[in-house]
Amino acid sequence: MTDLATRTAGRSVAPGLSGALRRAAPALLGYAAVRALGLLTLALWSAARDKSAYTLLTARWDSLWYTRVAEQGYGYEVRLPDGDVHSDLAFFPLLPWLERLGAAVTPLSYADAGFVVSLVASLAAAWGIFAVADHVYGRRAAGCAVLLWAVLPVGVVQSMAYSESLFTALAAWSLYAVLTGRWVTAGTLAALAGLTRPVGLAVAAAVWAAAITTWVRDRNGGEGGVPPGARRVLGTVLAPLGAAGYVLWVGHRTGKGPLGYLDVQAGWRNGFDGGVAFARFVAGRFTSFPGALAGVALTVGVALLVWLYLVGVRRGQPLPLLVYTGLVAVLALCASSYFGSKPRLLLPAFPLLFPPAVGLARLRTARSALVVCGVAAASAVYGAFWLNGSGPP
Repeated sequence: MTDLATRTAGRSVAPGLSGALRRAAPALLGYAAVRALGLLTLALWSAARDKSAYTLLTARWDSLWYTRVAEQGYGYEVRLPDGDVHSDLAFFPLLPWLERLGAAVTPLSYADAGFVVSLVASLAAAWGIFAVADHVYGRRAAGCAVLLWAVLPVGVVQSMAYSESLFTALAAWSLYAVLTGRWVTAGTLAALAGLTRPVGLAVAAAVWAAAITTWVRDRNGGEGGVPPGARRVLGTVLAPLGAAGYVLWVGHRTGKGPLGYLDVQAGWRNGFDGGVAFARFVAGRFTSFPGALAGVALTVGVALLVWLYLVGVRRGQPLPLLVYTGLVAVLALCASSYFGSKPRLLLPAFPLLFPPAVGLARLRTARSALVVCGVAAASAVYGAFWLNGSGPP
């Protein structure tokens, strides 16, 4: 493991639940304030355009697919004139299951339940991000990391009836469990993350990477006569079960074998090509003057992501975080379609925010607050503009 990981391994694990919540409370309050600003701005912007902000958050784009699965189960598909088949099997089941549960035990509709799940999950995700960053970098940097995640340009997705917030919450807490040696918890949460999005395999890979390096480094017995190796093995076995189980079920249901899920994704013209299609898309922006500005912005954005990842490597970020972040970024950037979705697909890659969070934490409180407030206002305006325009494809 890296030097930083070795240093953090000696820290005591988080205190009890109430103590951990008190420690994270300022960051969570700041996160809630940023998201409230974003939702208020969206409501005002939408009202001015005679649109419903709530509809944009709960009943557009992928939200409709999730609620349809929750209400009717799997089996719906749309055949397009060009021959493509959009099947609801592309959407992993945990969010629809929670929507169905919410609608069953409360008066909420499926869409309402999805919105509530996202709101709760976004707070859980913010807390999980705080826990991971606090464990590695300390409380002040952790608070800054949470606020930076809140003010991302597409941060409004965190409040939509989408699966990004739910997945990020499960991933963050699984990674925290890995860093603190809670292997069974880490594996269980990784399995749930794998039932949420295909990129859940990145969480499982982080658990496996940590388990292998820990096994090599440490073979000491555990407490109570149970060797830590047994818990480690159980965690690694559990970690990939969610994603693998759903993919295998889809293959069985479609009759196309273990990799049938790839055919489902192909029907959406979505696959993994190593980034070739995305590179062509970016290059195509340079064929006209307005598009060239977008091309420059995309190029700079990708370069920034690579630079932030390399900074994490140079500063000794723990291996599980590097594995997880690298796979999330690669899977997002190297998908062959839905180029406009890439910013929101990168939302779960929160460890990329840790280097700038550390830098922000070094500023005086007044200066860092001014920076966050300014970026939060810009993010709120952009989110309202985006959802009232093209929005998530």
